[in-house]
Amino acid sequence: MLGVGSPTGMAQPSKTQIGRLGDRLKKGPAEKSDLIALDTWRRSFGPAYDSVVQTIRDQLKLNPSGRPAKSTNSLVEKLKRESIRLTQVQDIAGCRVVVRNVPEQDWVAVSLAATFSGASIVDRREITSYGYRAVHIIADVAGKLVEIQVRTELQHMWAELSEKYADIFGSEIKYGGGASEIRKHMEIISESVAEYEETERKFAKATKSDKVKDIQKTMDLLRKEIAKLLDEEFAFINLMKGKEE
Repeated sequence: MLGVGSPTGMAQPSKTQIGRLGDRLKKGPAEKSDLIALDTWRRSFGPAYDSVVQTIRDQLKLNPSGRPAKSTNSLVEKLKRESIRLTQVQDIAGCRVVVRNVPEQDWVAVSLAATFSGASIVDRREITSYGYRAVHIIADVAGKLVEIQVRTELQHMWAELSEKYADIFGSEIKYGGGASEIRKHMEIISESVAEYEETERKFAKATKSDKVKDIQKTMDLLRKEIAKLLDEEFAFINLMKGKEE
């Protein structure tokens, strides 16, 4: 396991202290002293994040993007929104790897899990989070959890669209709230992506020429459907932004 010390050289707060801090933040409104303590805690994940990113670059020759620490506002919102303790939050620090397709996604996920001893895999492709699909690897570096998101290009495009909708209609859209027609529309697109990628997986495993041809025809139709849906989404978002300006 990679070693990471305290960025300040000072003793880190205990798990109990962090848990109590999270409990207070859940209840709100947050005291200034608690926000300062939360900011100090989230910043302490920086060395672990740097270590994970450098390891991915050196050992897997991939170029992840991400952030050393989730913002204090995002953390407080997450604590209030979910039934989770601050000590259990797995994405205070996180990075992302975007790959071409599902077979490559599977390979990268397995490779990351092998690279970071004791890492856990959270597959959000079968059981989605309101349409969001990806594979998450949770690496533990000296007691600090770092989330590594592995997305295909299509999964990443869907997630970016979701963020744009959240900017217009509110962040609750991403978590099962907000306008039901918008959520349903995004779910349809997500299901289309999932259908295409399942066919893609079968295509990668196919060996007989006749089977390959049949799967390829299905993939071409699905690709056209997804492209059309994504074009409609971008046009709609641009229209909504134009109305706001």
